[in-house]
Amino acid sequence: MLRVVVDVMLKPEILDPQGQAILGALPRLGFDGVRQVRQGKHFELEIAEEMSEETVRQIAEMLLANPVIEDFTVRPSTG
Repeated sequence: MLRVVVDVMLKPEILDPQGQAILGALPRLGFDGVRQVRQGKHFELEIAEEMSEETVRQIAEMLLANPVIEDFTVRPSTG
């Protein structure tokens, strides 16, 4: 078995209200200096060794991400 990671983030031009809420809360909690926060999703998939990266990308595009408003990356798991 192999493990891969799919990270999904809103495209840069899409408003991120959760990221903005976190950014607004940080100074109130005493954390200064953070200029931007973007919130995303992190998926770890355990896959059969023969599964291609293209198949994983199809899974991400069809199920894990909304390609209209989100970008995704696929990479091997380091953990």
